Amino acid sequence: MDKAAFDARYGEYRQSVEEYLAGLFLDRPHWADLYDAMRYSLLAGGKRIRPVLTLEAAHLSGMDWHQALPAACALELVHTYSLIHDDLPCMDNDDLRRGKPTNHKVYGETLAVLAGDALQPEAFRLILSAPDLSAVRRADCALILAEAAGADGMVAGQVLDTLHEPQTHKELLEVHRLKTGAMIRGAALLGCAAAGAGPDLRSALGTYAQELGVAFQIRDDMLDVIGDEAAFGKPIGSDRADGKVTYVDVLGLEGCENAVRMCTAAARAALAQVPGHEFLDFLADSLAERKS
Repeated sequence: MDKAAFDARYGEYRQSVEEYLAGLFLDRPHWADLYDAMRYSLLAGGKRIRPVLTLEAAHLSGMDWHQALPAACALELVHTYSLIHDDLPCMDNDDLRRGKPTNHKVYGETLAVLAGDALQPEAFRLILSAPDLSAVRRADCALILAEAAGADGMVAGQVLDTLHEPQTHKELLEVHRLKTGAMIRGAALLGCAAAGAGPDLRSALGTYAQELGVAFQIRDDMLDVIGDEAAFGKPIGSDRADGKVTYVDVLGLEGCENAVRMCTAAARAALAQVPGHEFLDFLADSLAERKS
């Protein structure tokens, strides 16, 4: 696979995800302001890395990836809820997300909280009503998403990040493995579960995605220092302004660059025995080198 083929497949996945998401919450009940707030953040753009990873994992598992779209987009609903809540004044207190006003700046704090609240169960509705998945596979997907997003996954990472003030490399790694890594790993496992993949492929893709998630978050920490604000979509230096310790504080920029390379190499190594892994190799490299 060359770069053009990677871009073409990524573009096809991303377009399918955007079209699926655009078809959600279109009814106009008298509580349609809730739907408006949900769609505002859900359709705000982004790279759609997580659903793309789900679709590619389903493809590698031998499934028609289109059948995994409900599971892939379910995770994106949960990811979107987490961003809405992350931006709230009681958490990161951000005014911008992807270059646009954050949800609570447009709809107010109450509706922003409720929009995030609604996106969580709607994600499970998508999985549990997925037309092309058996009951067993739906249940498997639902459990994976609950574990990735719940009290021992993403939310645990948010608690450590916002309330426990991580200071050391070990503490930051734990935060990143939970807050970011758990959902990226969950994305890969969702694709495996939707396709009924066996334990060996699940293990390889799970390890790949876990390392990918850590590399992604370290790069995020770097971009908060050296990134371009217009490309990054939010103010540069916000972590330092909030007094948060990041990987840049602990390792320095050069150390962070080395850590990203090591995690990326570990991600690629996990797939060495997986046929057809070239797309995921390109994905790992592109995330390691990203500028926004």
